[in-house]
Amino acid sequence: MAPRGLSAEEKRVKLLEIFHETQDFFQLKELEKMGPKMKGIVSQSVKEVLQSLVDDGLVQGDKIGSSNFFWSFPSQRGAALNARLSTTREANINACKQIEVLKESIAEAKSRRPESAERTEKLETLAVLKGELAGLQSELAAYGACDPARVEEARRGVTLAREAALRWTENFGILLSDFTRMTGVEANEVRKMLDVEDEYEDIL
Repeated sequence: MAPRGLSAEEKRVKLLEIFHETQDFFQLKELEKMGPKMKGIVSQSVKEVLQSLVDDGLVQGDKIGSSNFFWSFPSQRGAALNARLSTTREANINACKQIEVLKESIAEAKSRRPESAERTEKLETLAVLKGELAGLQSELAAYGACDPARVEEARRGVTLAREAALRWTENFGILLSDFTRMTGVEANEVRKMLDVEDEYEDIL
């Protein structure tokens, strides 16, 4: 079975050990050679591991001339951990303060609306009324055809249709009169030819 590779955290620890054990300054290319030999860290991963340590403040880096050098001493690790612990504690204190403010706001709101038999009764009545309103709205939706607004809309539609029918009836009468006057044909004959009943003008 092939040996298990180092995890990301194990690589960080071992690379940091190189600095602490040697207490020296190194360039990246030096660490890429030392990592595999001293700690079994694959050289291709040294750069990424080193950057993560720099980002966390566990390794310091600076450019001297044209080269970048990196270093870390045991005291730096403790300082970095203390700084992180201090930040965490401060965040915890702020969170506790916010919780206390929220508790006070809740208590103040409750004091303005103290529980009483009258208030409880009113809340129960409100819940009942809301339920009845929901039921009525559902019933109204089921009988939408009886909605006053829809009834009025239908009434307007009927009125418009009647007015249109009256116009067409009037136009037919005018045309029939002109046609019989110009041709001498009796109106009854024209009606029979067009299959129009005598009561046509009375249907409205």
